[in-house]
Amino acid sequence: MLCQYYRMRIPLTLALSPYEHTRDLRPRGIDLNLLELQIEEIFYRFTRFREFDVSEMSSAKMVALLAGEKPDIIALPVFVSRVFRHSSIYLAKGSGIRQPKDLEGRRVGVPEWSQTAGIYARGMLAHEYGVDLKSIDWRQAGVREAGRVEKVSLPKDLPFRITPMPQATLTDMIAKGELDAVISAREVPGERLFPDYRAAEAAYFRKTRIFPIMHTVVMRRAVYEKNRWVAMNLYQAFREAKQRSLERLREIGLSHLPLPWLPEIARDWRDLMGEDFWPYGIEPNRPTLEAFLQYAHEQGVCRRRLAPEELFAPETLESFKI
Repeated sequence: MLCQYYRMRIPLTLALSPYEHTRDLRPRGIDLNLLELQIEEIFYRFTRFREFDVSEMSSAKMVALLAGEKPDIIALPVFVSRVFRHSSIYLAKGSGIRQPKDLEGRRVGVPEWSQTAGIYARGMLAHEYGVDLKSIDWRQAGVREAGRVEKVSLPKDLPFRITPMPQATLTDMIAKGELDAVISAREVPGERLFPDYRAAEAAYFRKTRIFPIMHTVVMRRAVYEKNRWVAMNLYQAFREAKQRSLERLREIGLSHLPLPWLPEIARDWRDLMGEDFWPYGIEPNRPTLEAFLQYAHEQGVCRRRLAPEELFAPETLESFKI
């Protein structure tokens, strides 16, 4: 009987970064082939070739695809990577920029206009600090390697000046003073626009309840439609693995990660965010999801304004109660 049970399990391949909060996924009824890869490789192989059944994906690419007529993916409300983005705005030496409004009329570099980190940062600049994004001279290039191109097809009538710089890198341009600032998820040389970014990010969260979601878990729609129960079982497994991870972070008797003071940091963030301080699902993340969908549409990355409910497998949006 045991051998028969295992033969009935559905085989699925999942591509994922090696996160602590996903390290012991145990989805029921699924024989999981977990591939832990570098994030750039995951994005390239899934975005270009759909090599995996389930994959981590940038939120920007996800919403751009789901806004299309016949998307071949569907998402789970599982948010494996989240990063506040006040810290991602770097200034060239001698730029004279002291506050967000000073970015207006300046040359600002981005790795891709459609990068999730940049969408959040620009949305924050526009909506929280009143920065006119249309006044900025945007330059697009790889952070450390030349030749990076956009992964999303942008509208031809996009009301922003974006100049591709295929022979240059953001790192070189900001070092030479050819850029006044750079918005990048990867660190580049230069001072930060918000030197005390942790305090700025905490104040931003208290005001807006936005905790930026960088990467979401998605499935190939053909896999989902063949066995729709897989979506909920995966979602439950991700939630359970994350809960076990949060319990490990709160443990004061052992060091589960090679860093000091983790239980204290976890307690401080729990006091700000709540007991489940890395939430999955729509409702605890609605302010973040709605803001991102607005920013992505305003910035031309998403062809239409989506609602959060349009992104995710409907089975994952409700739960039974006993």
